[in-house]
Amino acid sequence: MAKADLTPLTDAQRAIMEIVWERGEVTVTEVRNLLAEQRKVARNTVLTMIVRLEDKGWLKHREEGRTFIYSAAQPRTKSLGAKVSQMVDRFFSGSTEDMVTALLEYRGLTPEESQRIREMIEKSEAKQKKRRNSRGKK
Repeated sequence: MAKADLTPLTDAQRAIMEIVWERGEVTVTEVRNLLAEQRKVARNTVLTMIVRLEDKGWLKHREEGRTFIYSAAQPRTKSLGAKVSQMVDRFFSGSTEDMVTALLEYRGLTPEESQRIREMIEKSEAKQKKRRNSRGKK
């Protein structure tokens, strides 16, 4: 498999990935049929997009006879992370702090959200500290 290129997904790619994440495993025909409920789409277009998503590291497949069964190679959170990172770069000149400040000033947080975010920050800091310590031991 090619090295993962986890650039943010286009709207069309995201639509395919949402189907895959929801269903677990899919064929090209299943994806095309589900997309066709929303808009007209050719099977070859869906196939091309699926192959590109696999090349970029978003999908993987297994063979069942002559049929390729596709599943996600990356969790939904990777897609969201890439999109948020792009947004931080585009709208906040790469400053996560400015993004959080804008969010807090515009929307605010519930006490429950504040607590969960504190816990996430503590986990992230612990993980970073562990990485630094493991690098120093090499």
